[in-house]
Amino acid sequence: MPSKVATAKPSARERLLAAADDLFYREGVQSVGIDRIVQQAGVAKASLYNLFGSKEELVQAYLDARHANTREQVERALTRFRTPRERLLGVFDAQGQLFTEPDFNGCAHMTASAEAQPGSPTQCAADRYRQWVRTMFTDLAREAGVADAEGLARQLHLLYDGAGVSARMDHDPSAATTARAAAAALFDVAVSEQVR
Repeated sequence: MPSKVATAKPSARERLLAAADDLFYREGVQSVGIDRIVQQAGVAKASLYNLFGSKEELVQAYLDARHANTREQVERALTRFRTPRERLLGVFDAQGQLFTEPDFNGCAHMTASAEAQPGSPTQCAADRYRQWVRTMFTDLAREAGVADAEGLARQLHLLYDGAGVSARMDHDPSAATTARAAAAALFDVAVSEQVR
């Protein structure tokens, strides 16, 4: 007799985050009300407030979850590369994978921060994400032996942001490939200047 494997039903928190991720990412933070989120999640409104305290805190949790997911995808992608230069440029390969996802709708942090008040939990979550991107590029540039790692990281961060905007606005998943080529040129110039 075949055994039945019981699958655990997602918790109210997991269902609320899944609903928030779907609705906020697709439609925007301000245009989606609490009632739609709790309806899609199949939970009581009181559960949302008990778990998150406010819509703003739910938005922060949604952005933090997106950040963790992006970080995991990038780190997993970078394990394929052997040299520090390849790893640094591999960030754009990982970004390109995100651009090809069928529901790609741009950077969730950028979109949410455009609607956020300065100093709000939403803005703080977006700032943490941006700091992670900048630190990642700085660390990778240092590993590759670039003397002005922070300067190169600022340039690469601009390329990363620009590729995301281009992929979203122009519906062009190849934007990451273009950004990667520009990043390679910037990297090579940074390294060659050290040799002189």
